Amino acid sequence: MMTHRLPSWRPGAARDSILRFLDDIDDVPLEDRVAYLDNDGTMWCEKPQYVQYDFFLDVLRQRSMEDPSLARRPEFAAVLDSDATAISEIGLATIAGALAALFDGRSPDEFAAAVDDFVARYRHPSYDVTITSVVYQPMLELIEELRAHDVTVGIVTGGGTEFVRRVSSRLYGVPPELVVGTIIGYEFVRDDEGRPALQRTVSLMGAANEGPAKIANIQTQNGRAPLIAVGNSGGDREMLEWAQSSPHGGLAILIDHDDAGREYAYQSTAATFHDTEPISAVADRLGWVTVSMARDWEHVFAV
Repeated sequence: MMTHRLPSWRPGAARDSILRFLDDIDDVPLEDRVAYLDNDGTMWCEKPQYVQYDFFLDVLRQRSMEDPSLARRPEFAAVLDSDATAISEIGLATIAGALAALFDGRSPDEFAAAVDDFVARYRHPSYDVTITSVVYQPMLELIEELRAHDVTVGIVTGGGTEFVRRVSSRLYGVPPELVVGTIIGYEFVRDDEGRPALQRTVSLMGAANEGPAKIANIQTQNGRAPLIAVGNSGGDREMLEWAQSSPHGGLAILIDHDDAGREYAYQSTAATFHDTEPISAVADRLGWVTVSMARDWEHVFAV
């Protein structure tokens, strides 16, 4: 059954709860109508691995062809060989730092050009589709519905901010300044003619953008608390709790990956720390709106 509002959402408790909440926010001041949507696993498919990981893997393969010695470094060898055991032994933080170092000393424009090149060539490793086709159609419709109620929409990512900022406008209509994520440090330099310039470094400004850090980074980078938050993993828990505790009575939405036929079936967990409780159990206990991909979405991916 197709409807005018959220047309890819099947009638049911989840859809009804979302629309009822939005229809009741007329008394909320416009400046407080803010929604933050997680990116990986909430806005687009995060399996079999993160899109941003695929980007760095693609860059590593190119650089290794130019400089074969890179492939002999243990952290890069583990990535190139898809050696999960070695990656686990080396540690995700070390792997991530090594991959980030591939752009150490590069300008923001050079990084942006590399992202554009990757996005233009990207094919999902399982579905063999472009990047636009791994975005969730129901979530695009949710963004449209939020904007119809004058809600400012931001994207929050556990990955690097700059990568998502480069694609957020074309995929979601979200401008770069409304993307919050893990922030890489920059160094001020001057070029050969003395003009000011910026170079990427390998340092992080603060912690990886998961768990409590998401709240801190949203406040630091945007300064506006959420009325609505949507996530899918243990790394989104605090952001969802923050939205639910809004003085206006907020809305927390959990996307449940339970559709092995059309996407993947799994319990999404935090990437940088151990979840103390399954996020689905947290959602049930705290009364969040849980969205079942299998039951609540008529269509999964954008076309």
